[in-house]
Amino acid sequence: MRGFLLTTTILAAFAITPAQAQLAPATSAPVTAPEAMLPAKPGSDYFLANYTQISAWLQKIATESDRMKLISIGKTAEGREQYMAIVSSPENIKNLEHYRQISQKLALAKGLTDDQAHALAREGKAVVWIDAGLHATEIVNAQTHIQIIHEMLTKNDPETLRLLNDDIMLFVFANPDGLELVANWYMRPTDPQKRKTDSIPVLYQKYIGHDDNRDSFASTQPETTNMNRAGYREWFPQILYNQHQTGPEGAVVFIPPFRDPYNFNNEPLVINQTDVVGEMMHARLVSQGKGGSVMRSGAPYSTWFNGGIRTIGYFHNQIGILTEIIGNPTPMEIPLVLDKALPRQDEVLPIAPQKWHFQQSIDYVKEMSRAILDYASRYREVVLYNRYVMGRNQIEKGSQDSWVITPKGLEAVREAADKMAGGDKGPETTGPTVVGRGARPVPSSLYTSVLQDPAKRMPRAYILPADSQPDMPTTVKFLNALIKTGVEVERAPAPFSFGGKSYPAGSFVVRTDQAFRPHVLDMFEPQDHPHDFSYPGGPPIKPYDITGYTLALQMNVKFDRMLDGAPQPFPQVSDVMDAPPAGRVIGDGSAGYVVSHATNNSFILSNRLLKAGLPVFWLKDQASVGDQTMAPGALWIPASAKAQAIVAQSVGPLGIDAYAVGAKPAGDTMAVKPVRIGLVDLYGGSMASGWTRWIFENFEFPYTLVFPQELDKGGLEKKYDVLVFQSDVLGREGGGRGQPAAADIPAEFRARLGTITKDKSYPQIAAFAKAGGTVIAVGNAAQLGVDLGLPVTNVLNPTGPDGKATPLPSTKFYVPGSILTTRVNPSDPLAYGVPETVNIFYNNNPVFSGAGDSPAVRKVGGFYNDDPLVSGWAWGQKLLNGKATIVDASLGKGHVLLLAPEVTQRGQPYPTFKFLFNGLFYGPSMKGQTAALTTGATAPQRAE
Repeated sequence: MRGFLLTTTILAAFAITPAQAQLAPATSAPVTAPEAMLPAKPGSDYFLANYTQISAWLQKIATESDRMKLISIGKTAEGREQYMAIVSSPENIKNLEHYRQISQKLALAKGLTDDQAHALAREGKAVVWIDAGLHATEIVNAQTHIQIIHEMLTKNDPETLRLLNDDIMLFVFANPDGLELVANWYMRPTDPQKRKTDSIPVLYQKYIGHDDNRDSFASTQPETTNMNRAGYREWFPQILYNQHQTGPEGAVVFIPPFRDPYNFNNEPLVINQTDVVGEMMHARLVSQGKGGSVMRSGAPYSTWFNGGIRTIGYFHNQIGILTEIIGNPTPMEIPLVLDKALPRQDEVLPIAPQKWHFQQSIDYVKEMSRAILDYASRYREVVLYNRYVMGRNQIEKGSQDSWVITPKGLEAVREAADKMAGGDKGPETTGPTVVGRGARPVPSSLYTSVLQDPAKRMPRAYILPADSQPDMPTTVKFLNALIKTGVEVERAPAPFSFGGKSYPAGSFVVRTDQAFRPHVLDMFEPQDHPHDFSYPGGPPIKPYDITGYTLALQMNVKFDRMLDGAPQPFPQVSDVMDAPPAGRVIGDGSAGYVVSHATNNSFILSNRLLKAGLPVFWLKDQASVGDQTMAPGALWIPASAKAQAIVAQSVGPLGIDAYAVGAKPAGDTMAVKPVRIGLVDLYGGSMASGWTRWIFENFEFPYTLVFPQELDKGGLEKKYDVLVFQSDVLGREGGGRGQPAAADIPAEFRARLGTITKDKSYPQIAAFAKAGGTVIAVGNAAQLGVDLGLPVTNVLNPTGPDGKATPLPSTKFYVPGSILTTRVNPSDPLAYGVPETVNIFYNNNPVFSGAGDSPAVRKVGGFYNDDPLVSGWAWGQKLLNGKATIVDASLGKGHVLLLAPEVTQRGQPYPTFKFLFNGLFYGPSMKGQTAALTTGATAPQRAE
C-alpha cells in the first residue's frame, strides 16, 4: 500500500492544474545574463567563474530584478561577504519579513494551536534552502547556482511562475573563500587542456578544509555560524538541499533515500519526508530520461551524524537532502561498472558509459533543485504544517515522561528475557547484537519494565550550575554552540532551588520542551550507535562519519538531568555570549598571582605574559589560596607592574580568577618558558593541522608551519623547541599524497612539496629529540613512537609470526570515532588541569603496552576497565583495558610525547586540549631529564 501511495504521489507531481497554468508572468526588467559579465558562459567546458566574478554579477542583477533580494549572511574566515540570494515572486519579495515570521512561528511551534498552525500554513510560503560549493573542489554546484538563479529571474513558463509564487528560495554560497581559491587555481593555465581542480596547495577553507561539513553542531567557523544563524535563527526553511559531488563511479548522482541507521533522537516524520522528496527527485530525472541516479546501497551516506549542514537539519525537524553528482569543467568519462549496469530498486535507470560534459551535470542539478521546489510548491501547506507538527511533538515529549529506544535498551530487554527463559539465549543472540537481524519475540511486559524504566526517562531540562563548572569559559562556548543552532538557553538572574538542590545566580537551564529537542538531546546525551555488521561474526559496516560526539561530554560540562519537571522559566539568553562571566582579581597581596590550571583560558594569560617577557611558573604541588585548594599545576605569576597590568586587563574578558597573594605558595615550581612551535603540515593542507592552527590562534600560541622538505634538511633544534605532528600527516609508510611537479605550481608553494618518509624524515625527527627537542605526536601520528624505536608496542598493530606488524582486523576491534573514558595522573605535568577521569575522543588510534617497563617511558593516562565506551560504538574494547594512551618517553636529551587520542578532534574536546598545551611547555622545561624524573610522577602510572 505504501508503495502505491508513494508512486501515486510522485506521478501526480508532474501534472499541472489549470489554476497553476493561469499564473500571470511577473513583470521584471531585463536581467543581465551571466555570460554578459563573466569571462565565459557558466557551464562551458574548461571554465569556472570565481566568487569575485559571481558576486559582481549577483550585485548587478539584484538591482535589475524584482524577483530577488541579495543579502550577506556574514563575513567568511578570510573576510568576504557570504551571499544568499533570496528568490521568489515580486509580491513575495515585498512581504519577505511576513513570510519569514510565519516560517519561524511554525518551526518553533510554541503557543500555537493546530487550527492556528493550519491557518499559518495556508497563508505561508514554503522556504527552501539550496546551498552550493561547501566543498570547494566540488565545483558543479556553485556554477549551477548561477544558471538556476538566472532562469528563475527570467523564465515565465507555468512551472517557474508557480514555484516563484509558492516558494521562497534561499540560494546560499556555502564557501566563498574556497570558491575563489579553486576557480582561480583551475583557470591558471592558459592551455585549457592543462586545467585541473586537484593539487591545490592549501585547504579550501582557511582552517578546516573538508571538515567545513563536520562543524555544524560545534559552529566554530564563521561560515558555519552564518549558515546556522540564517537557517535556525532567522529563516527556518522547511527543506534544505545540500549539494555535493563526487557521484558513485559508473553512475551520475546519489539522491536519498539514505541507508540506516538514522539517529534515534530524530522525529520519524523527518526521515519519512526526506525519503519522499528523494524519490520525487529520482522520478523527475527518470521521467526526463536522465539515468544514473542511485540511492541507499548505491553510496555510504546515512543520517546518523549531526555535524553536517544537511544532517544538523534533521535535529531541527527539517527535511534534509544530499546529492553527490559527478562532473568537471574538464570533460570526463563515465566508465562501465558491471555492478551498476543492471537495473535494481536502488538504481532503476542505469546510464551507459560515455563522455560527460560539465553542462550535463549542471542540467541534472537544476532538475533536482526544481524537483524539490516542485514538491514544496505542490505540498506547500503539508510541508509547512508538518514542520509545526514535528515541533509540537517534540515540545510535548519534553513536557512529559518520554523515552528514546536505543540498542542498549534492546540489549537490556534481551538479557531480561534470557533470565526469564532460564538463561538460554539461543543461537540467534550469540555474537554482536545486530539490530534488525535475527530478532525473536520476547515478553511484551518487558517493554514497560525495561524500555520504559522510570530511571531511563529523557530529561525535562538540563541545569548547568554556575558554581560547579570545571571551566566556565568552556561551558559558555558549549552554550554558545547551542544558541548558534537555535536552541533556547535560559539564565537564572537570582539563586533558586529545584529538585532538592540549590543553584546560584548565573546558572543556566536548557529545557527540552522546545521544538529543537532532538538537537538538545544529541548534544547532552550519549549516542548509542547500533552494532552494524555485515552479518553476525562478519566485518562491521563502516559508518559514514563518527558515531559518538556528544558535545557536553566532550567539553566536560557539568549538568543535572531533571526527570520529573523543570524549574520556573528564566530570561532567555538573547544572543551568543561575547564573553564568559567576568573573572576577577581576588585579594590584595603584593607578592604575585595564583591562577588555576583548570581553565583553558589560563594558557591565553600565560602566552600574553610570556610574550611580554615576564616569568610564569607552574606549582608542582597543591596550593591553598584563600578558601580554594588548587590542583597541581596552578600558575604562579610573580608581581611586577607589567604583570599587574596584563593580569588586570585579561582576567575579566577571559573569565578566570587571579588570586593576589602576599607570598609565593610553598613547594617546587617549574619555569614556563616561551617556546618555538613547529606545526607540521603538508602540501594541500592537513585538516587536523588546520584545526590545530585554529586552536593555537584562539589560545594565542605562536607557531610556524613546517613542511617535509624542512624536516629532511635537519638542524631543526636551531629553529624549534617543539614539533607537533597531527593525526593525518603520517601515512602508513610515513608518506603523504599525490603532488604536482614543482614546475607546475607557483614558486611560493614549492617549499611545501614533499612527503614525510621513514628513510629521510624520521632520522631527522629523532635527531631533533635527541638534541633536546620535544616531539608531540597526536592521534594516529602516535605510531611515530614505535617507528622511532621507543620501547612501546601498539597493541592494535601486533607483530605476527613473520615478524611484520599487522593491524588487527575490524572483526576483533573497531571503534569508529567515539567518546571513551580514561584515567590520568593529574599530578603529572602533562595532565595538569585535566580531571583524573576524563572523556577522550578515540578513532581506532594507537594504544600502547610497555609504558612503565622502562624508566625512559612513563604512562600518563590509560584505559582502566573493560567497557570504556561513553558515547558511540565500540567493538572489542576489552582489548584497551590497562593500556596506555598518553605517554611521555625520553629520547636523548628530549622527549617524545604520544597523545594517542584525538585530543584536538575538530576543535571540540576542550579538556584534552591541555595534553597538547601542557606538552608544548613541559617538554622544553624538562630538556635533558628522563621521563621518570618528572616531579610528581616519579613512578609509572598503571591503570587499575
